[in-house]
Amino acid sequence: MGFQNSGSFPAKITPSQKKLALETNYLDFTNGANDFAQQYLPELYEQEVERYGNRTLSGFLRMVGAEMPMTSDQVVWSEQNRLHIAYNDCTASGAAGAQKVKVDNMGLNQAAGETGTEVIAIRTGQTILVSDAATGLITQKLLVVASPLDVGNPGNVAVDEIEVQGYDADTWKAGLAGKVKMFVYGSDFGKGTREMEGAIQPSFTQYSNSPMILKDFFEINGSDTAQIGWVEVATEDGTSGYLWYLKSESETRLRFDDYLEMSMVEAEKAAYDFSYQGGAVGANNIRVNGSEGMFAAIEDRGNVYSGFSGAAAPGAGALGDFDAILQQLDKQGAIEENMLFLNRATALDFDDMIGAMAGGGYGSTASASYGLFDNEAEMALNFGFSGFRRGSYDFYKTDWKYLNDPTTRGLSNAIDGVMIPAGTTTVYDQMMGVNIRRPFLHVRYRASETEDRRYKSWITGSVGGAYTSGLDAMQVHFLSERCLVTQAANNFVLFKAA
Repeated sequence: MGFQNSGSFPAKITPSQKKLALETNYLDFTNGANDFAQQYLPELYEQEVERYGNRTLSGFLRMVGAEMPMTSDQVVWSEQNRLHIAYNDCTASGAAGAQKVKVDNMGLNQAAGETGTEVIAIRTGQTILVSDAATGLITQKLLVVASPLDVGNPGNVAVDEIEVQGYDADTWKAGLAGKVKMFVYGSDFGKGTREMEGAIQPSFTQYSNSPMILKDFFEINGSDTAQIGWVEVATEDGTSGYLWYLKSESETRLRFDDYLEMSMVEAEKAAYDFSYQGGAVGANNIRVNGSEGMFAAIEDRGNVYSGFSGAAAPGAGALGDFDAILQQLDKQGAIEENMLFLNRATALDFDDMIGAMAGGGYGSTASASYGLFDNEAEMALNFGFSGFRRGSYDFYKTDWKYLNDPTTRGLSNAIDGVMIPAGTTTVYDQMMGVNIRRPFLHVRYRASETEDRRYKSWITGSVGGAYTSGLDAMQVHFLSERCLVTQAANNFVLFKAA
């Protein structure tokens, strides 16, 4: 009896009348094409090994700020200016009895906080203190006898100068002729004199920022959504299963979450008109304006300290550098509680500084009051903060993963850390028309009664529960429109590498 090698029989199997292991009917699994071991699952660890730990970076802004909606293309806020009148770029000149002080750079005028003032804001009858610009150790107290704000300007002085008379002598002290600084400390009028001439109108400084649109996208075809693997995947947000596309979609979402925060920290305003897709700015090109991130705001109007714990002036090591920072804080808002977010090297410099001071018995290194954490040290530790006090300030220190991760700022050594004031500030809101209290750092996102663009996510296609098109795929879209408001940036400190 004979059979053809076709139909349901494999080509290598030929039936026999007897139960014999013949070459013609024996299944050979020794060659590479029919390896019997391939039919079974190997000794397999089903779960992925999380060799990089928690890879997400977001959480910084949630810790120090807040999120609030906005309905406009721009957010505008106003900040107070300094109260007292001072000039730090002046020239003292003149002979006996005709001494004059000229402001060389009106842009440095801090009178009522306004820069670029055309007329000096010091009036006749006011008393000023002048010091040399080089050391600040030589001082002289003077009475203003003529000002450009006088009616009719009888003193015949220019708009950027005043005429003064010394209390102790009618000539300049040795070392004061030339570059000087000055500030107003009061006034001195004789009996029966008229009122002070000229009024100073207070002003404010206005800042603005515009939201930026962030997007991301994930796509998987219908066939791959049904493909089950042997490895159980898991991500930081709890997504798990044997479908690999679940991990891909989850990681796209986590990456987008990180981008939302990283953009608020790193964003830059466009200094000129530009677009992408080539060509000049026009209807067929996409124009972007950028936005001001935290780093840009601090570098523009905050405090930047380079080379912390370095050998350069002003400090000899970490303690000297830190005390120089405290002196700068005294010149600004002197906010009592501040948070330090540092990279690993700078955090260790702070640890060494605190340890050295504690070993030396300095009382100024006592633990902070933890007022920011309801006076509970345990709560601060749960958030990863350690507190210490120096002078009249409390500081809460923690590592900032964003500065250590080798796929973000850890790739660069330019930024060592940032000091952020805790609490809230009072500002005038242009849209609401009232003074309001808000965190120094907060995110504004576009939203209205019909559209909320804080965090949008939607699915299109014909796979994964969406039936919006004939595309045999699942497309996941992410979108957000937001900007960061950095208020009172003069109270922030950015630590940069030397």
